[in-house]
Amino acid sequence: MEPFRFHLFVCTQQKPEGVTSCPANGAMAVLSTFDREIQTRGLSNEVQLTTCACMGLCDEGPVMVVYPSGVWYRKIKASDVSEIIESHLVGDKPVNRLVWDDAAAMKAMSVEHNEKFRAVMAARDKAGMLPEALEQTIRSFMPSRCILTALELDVFTAVGEGATAESVATKMGADPRATAMLLNAVVSLGLLTKTADVYRNTAESARFFTQGSKSNHRNGLLHTANIWHRWSTLTEAVRRGTRVPIEQSEKPDWTKNFIAGMQRNSKDRAPLVVKIVGTEGVRRVLDLGGGSGSYSIAFAKASSEIQCDILDVPDVVPMTKDYVERAGVTNQVKVRAGDMLHGDFGSGFNLIMLNAICHMFSDQQNKDLFRHAHRALARNGRLVMQDFILNPAKTAPQQAALFSLNMLVGTESGASYSEPEYTDWMRAAGFREVKRINLPGPSDLIVGTK
Repeated sequence: MEPFRFHLFVCTQQKPEGVTSCPANGAMAVLSTFDREIQTRGLSNEVQLTTCACMGLCDEGPVMVVYPSGVWYRKIKASDVSEIIESHLVGDKPVNRLVWDDAAAMKAMSVEHNEKFRAVMAARDKAGMLPEALEQTIRSFMPSRCILTALELDVFTAVGEGATAESVATKMGADPRATAMLLNAVVSLGLLTKTADVYRNTAESARFFTQGSKSNHRNGLLHTANIWHRWSTLTEAVRRGTRVPIEQSEKPDWTKNFIAGMQRNSKDRAPLVVKIVGTEGVRRVLDLGGGSGSYSIAFAKASSEIQCDILDVPDVVPMTKDYVERAGVTNQVKVRAGDMLHGDFGSGFNLIMLNAICHMFSDQQNKDLFRHAHRALARNGRLVMQDFILNPAKTAPQQAALFSLNMLVGTESGASYSEPEYTDWMRAAGFREVKRINLPGPSDLIVGTK
């Protein structure tokens, strides 16, 4: 049975650097081109595109098989995709120059490849070598640090429409030799290209990392660079049980980058949360630690009858006001400075939001915060808590478990918490009908009703 008219399998099996593989020969470009062309031509309801692991034909890659006819293609280039779609998927005529139909040779090559692979893996295991995936995980900080340094130095803006290492170094005020080494590494990661001595941005880096681009994420990602510096203190933080003060956190742009990072994460997520939570019966909203104000702005845009109060620390308030003004909702969203752990919330709110807040506090602080929120809500009001939520054993999801360490190195007593913990805290604060609402992405909601 084949529910689609055509089903394409493209090999994308990653292999160690220097080993022949489909990705090393351009399989990812082939895959993305197929995806784009299928969407553009309106064929997504007829053609299913799927990645697959090694087919054992690496020397002939990129390799693809088209079902239900079982046509195999080899040595495909991104430039061949349009022809394959037009001739084979639209016209039912395979592109013969790319077809591989020597079944005996294909089987022999695949069998030989599998035998060699098993022999190599057995030899590695016998020698006590680290599994490749584990070694890659251990070294994964290297490409991350390379990109973060490029962002800190604003490399991609300096490269612009094309520049040599010397000119980039001059713009950044950096050493030419070291700059060339960094640029070459960024090329190896696929975020720059190099022709002769001239470096150029890729479409991806130009869109997301250069100043002036509408989709520039650099400022928000600088918060990740700040996080990286804090993670270097993890060993000592585990010994002490709390964060280790570092000079990096005192940089004047730290708060600005943090809020920009939160805005990057929340601006598209906020409308989804508003849709799921709903606006029925909601007239007054309190947004605790609202940061860039994304969630209050989304509620205000969803209903002209909703009034939102954002409470945040004094350093953040001017930035929040700026985001609110730019969104054009100053008549519905008010911003005030305060301490959510000790200040006065007011009363009569229909909805109180805690978006990405609870992980900054200890369990006792969260218990107090939930009780404080309960007092500030009107009858039938709801507390909406959004955060990473761990399983009862606190070992999964992986991102939530790792984020708990992020709170160890970055806060006095914060952590990721489990669903049973949040549920128990809400019930102890007086909430009823406590429930979890799963969202796309890494964080979910827990909602309690007064």
